[in-house]
Amino acid sequence: MKKNYLIGSISTISASLLWGVVGVFYFKFVSFANPIELVIHRTVWTAFLLIITTTFYSKWDQFFSIIKIGRNAILLFITGCLVAINWLTWIYAVATERLLDSSFGYYIYPILSVFFGIVFLKEKYNKNKIISIILVFISTSYLMIYYKTLPWIGLTVAVSFSIYSLIRKKINVSTDIGLLIETLFLTPLAIITFLYLNKKGLNVFSINEPLLSFYLFWAGLMTLAPLFLYIKGFELIGIGPASMMFFITPTAQFIIGVLYFGEFLDIHKVISFIIIWIAVIVYLNELRKE
Repeated sequence: MKKNYLIGSISTISASLLWGVVGVFYFKFVSFANPIELVIHRTVWTAFLLIITTTFYSKWDQFFSIIKIGRNAILLFITGCLVAINWLTWIYAVATERLLDSSFGYYIYPILSVFFGIVFLKEKYNKNKIISIILVFISTSYLMIYYKTLPWIGLTVAVSFSIYSLIRKKINVSTDIGLLIETLFLTPLAIITFLYLNKKGLNVFSINEPLLSFYLFWAGLMTLAPLFLYIKGFELIGIGPASMMFFITPTAQFIIGVLYFGEFLDIHKVISFIIIWIAVIVYLNELRKE
């Protein structure tokens, strides 16, 4: 049991660090391509690699049992669009060195998911969950009032992923098969968009630039490696501990944004993050009981 918990913890922490550290530096490195092209490659190569893993693990029966139900197909098309929006926004944040904004979004995403679950799925709630939700709204409102604008990057990251999680709860599908279906739905649109970029001379991926094209291929692996590690950790240690360790991701992004990229952090952002961190502590205390 202790060995399984150790392996699960290592897997989950590794996944969080891949998302929060390695992924940041990788997508910053390949930001010679514009964010739209990066989402195209992330979509296509993720689908390609998932086809390989689905074949290796003999999961095609699961794939067809899900896809043959029209309701599932429609919902997974919607979640595919949501994950594309999430990827595009996050990649834009990395490319433009606005990691503090994306960090804000990933801190509040789990708490927003609780809020949506209460509102739309009538999930149980208690004092701690309500307090954490209220603190998120206070922090967001504070930023809006002071800066007179929406913290759109953080909100887009959080809301898109929260709604994604909400819809996914309505479908009994494994994470990898669900993502395969989502990326397969998106791949034709991704290819059409790539052809448009190519026509306009806005693409980087080309047989004339084999090294740069090779770098872009890794967008798929950078998506799947942490995903499979997180799934493994989730299976071994459970939702509570795995969800707690997820917060390594936004914390790493926050630290990189401030210390490495030198992003501007004034007193008002500090106040908003302090409120969010209190919300997270309240939320984690609740997770600890589950």
